[in-house]
Amino acid sequence: MTSPSLKLIVEAALIAAGGPLTLDQILALFPEDERPDRAEVTGAVRELQLDYADRGIEIAEVAGGFRVQVRSMVAPWVARLWDEKAPRYSRALLETLSLIAYRQPITRGEIEEIRGVAVSTNIVKTLTEREWVRVVGHRDVPGRPALYATTRKFLDYFGLRSLNDLPPLAEIRDPEVLLDDQLALETPVEDRFPAIGHQRPAAND
Repeated sequence: MTSPSLKLIVEAALIAAGGPLTLDQILALFPEDERPDRAEVTGAVRELQLDYADRGIEIAEVAGGFRVQVRSMVAPWVARLWDEKAPRYSRALLETLSLIAYRQPITRGEIEEIRGVAVSTNIVKTLTEREWVRVVGHRDVPGRPALYATTRKFLDYFGLRSLNDLPPLAEIRDPEVLLDDQLALETPVEDRFPAIGHQRPAAND
């Protein structure tokens, strides 16, 4: 029996993984004496991206590596396979997340000062439970308030390779549209459609 091509192995691994795979994780699938070099694996991924160019799924590069996901243009139809709808997050939560993404590291008090209203405990709880934000330190002022920043899971969820992929702040007029559209369209198949992957927590205000 002939060994399958590198491209077929990479494709199968990406589909089976249910989430992003890094180059190192793909390389680790091979015994040391059969291991391709990084350039060969990258080349196989690029070939797959071309193969998928006119299909309903794509291979996207995010912070956590490469993953297979449903294309946004067909997501509304695919979503009808399941009764469960993705949660709609409140404007307050999305504004808070946007401020953390663009002003990080930032304290809860600084967010409240910019927004002009208090940040509810439920918002902070939801963002941390989703693992979109985490405490990265404390501001060296009285009370030592926690400093919040986004995580790699935030980047992966929103289809970003790095924070540099966020649109310039000057171009954003409505953070609710910016992030809520991303929540609906640019998440991986197992996150966008809970019947495929893990169960999503309920949205909180």
